[in-house]
Amino acid sequence: MTPEQLITFATVAEHGNISHAALALHLSQPAVSGQLKLLQEDFGEPLYQRAGRGVRLTAAGEQLLAHAQRLRDTFRQAQALCEAMRGLERGTLRIGASTTPASYLLPYLIADFHGRYPEVLVSTSHGNTAEIVAALDSVDIALIEGPPGQELPLGTEVTAWREDEIVAIVPRGHPLAGAEQQGLQALGAYPLVLREGGSGVRQIVERAFARHGVTMRVALEIAGVEGVKEAVRAGMGIGFVSAMSIRHEDGVLQQLRIAPEPLVRRFSILLPHAATPSRAAARFLELCLGPVTEAT
Repeated sequence: MTPEQLITFATVAEHGNISHAALALHLSQPAVSGQLKLLQEDFGEPLYQRAGRGVRLTAAGEQLLAHAQRLRDTFRQAQALCEAMRGLERGTLRIGASTTPASYLLPYLIADFHGRYPEVLVSTSHGNTAEIVAALDSVDIALIEGPPGQELPLGTEVTAWREDEIVAIVPRGHPLAGAEQQGLQALGAYPLVLREGGSGVRQIVERAFARHGVTMRVALEIAGVEGVKEAVRAGMGIGFVSAMSIRHEDGVLQQLRIAPEPLVRRFSILLPHAATPSRAAARFLELCLGPVTEAT
């Protein structure tokens, strides 16, 4: 039995899936399976069982898990201390970001960070808000739309960040295109194009319609901001996106502010293991909370 095997076991138990744990550990799936096999042989009885596409711990595995988790947490704290003492001459920073901040804020933040710490390797993962929250154990810091909306891993710190406005978009020539703003009642009279489930924009739009008692006529659900914009251009209906996403539009689409109350939300920054963040994550958080340079 080795420390590496126990850390791998704790990560597999955390994710409930060997392939997902392999991604988080930056190992191949066969390497993870091999470590689990050796650990199970040393332990002398089954520690987990296959369950569909994932794994489920046995009673013996549940007993071992508490020890494995303590070892993994101790290792993370030692790793964070090492990074803090070494400084940022070298290192890595793993950033998770949901769709809107990933597309319209993160490129400028990374460019700024790289200019200050050119030897730090930055990697990013994108998804909708729910997907990024679910993957917090595999990133050092995350930028999401709105509050997390679900239970977070123990020790995660949430910081309210920048404001963002959600607007409706229509193609030029649409009956509502002549106005700068529209109420939800008027918007609800037309087919709507919504983001996929788990999207922060979709959650805000659905809550606004429900709050005002307006029925939604959903014509299409589609993944991603660009998917919504293309569907609106194709005449599928009225879409809803961040105002940031159409600041460079060519005039084919027109934005409509929501009246009488604009749909305004805040982005959030999530810092897993906030008590012992990597120095790179701490510096990136400081950069996020300062002024951001954006393209105009």
